[in-house]
Amino acid sequence: MPVKYENKGKKAYYLHQGKTKTGKPKYYFSMKDKGNLVEKIPEGYEIYEHPANAQVFLRKKQPQIVTDIERHLINKYLKKLKRPYHYLSDIKGKIITIFESNQNIDAIKELFERLPFGKYRSESCIAEMLDRETTYRPVMRFILEDENHRIFVAERFCFKGSVDDWINISMPDSLENLLKAYLKHLGKDSFYEIF
Repeated sequence: MPVKYENKGKKAYYLHQGKTKTGKPKYYFSMKDKGNLVEKIPEGYEIYEHPANAQVFLRKKQPQIVTDIERHLINKYLKKLKRPYHYLSDIKGKIITIFESNQNIDAIKELFERLPFGKYRSESCIAEMLDRETTYRPVMRFILEDENHRIFVAERFCFKGSVDDWINISMPDSLENLLKAYLKHLGKDSFYEIF
């Protein structure tokens, strides 16, 4: 049975094996269910779905540097946000990245309700469609600077055409203090004033 993965958009991806120019095996996901399919995930690898566009990759297993408590903490604070946009977190190594939906979810829900076919759709059906079709962009991240003392710094993405990069917005502090100080700016004009 080939390795099959269904992403958030309900699209099925199959793991394929190819070869590099030097003859070493390389692995990739494709929506094609034919070809040189792989029947189990290679040792030391894991499936990764990118939060921004639900693209599926096979990557080397990431060491767990951010603790389960810190994962829980960030998701707890994100759930508290009452915004028209949705937020996801993604962890790679020492970096926790917050992604914001490109679409105003509340406005899309209202639009569905006004459309003739909208009244025939259940709220769960609309939520599932939005989950499938929503795309995200990175807006904020927290970087672990001191593993022993669990000290992080915060950065936000600068969307000025001349910069378009991450800028530091904090002094080193605990993750919880940084979450309290900066997550409240997501989805607001004040986000662009944080330096």
